[in-house]
Amino acid sequence: MSRLTITLSEARYRALKEASAQRDKTIGQLIDESLDFYGIKSRQDARDLVRRARAHSKLGEEQALAVAQTETKAVRRKT
Repeated sequence: MSRLTITLSEARYRALKEASAQRDKTIGQLIDESLDFYGIKSRQDARDLVRRARAHSKLGEEQALAVAQTETKAVRRKT
């Protein structure tokens, strides 16, 4: 697993630390979940998602990709 160093304001860091304690999760887990929520995935993960959607729904490649893009945009609009 890779490591990353980021710079946060003291207030943001305290809020993140409090949120992680309240949820009984590490700061890394909260950040990872946030990235998932925003749909940030590797190209391979995105391809796998489309492949699984296509296999499950019997859609063609273009149709499956269109559905995946529509759903991703819908999730992003909610934030």
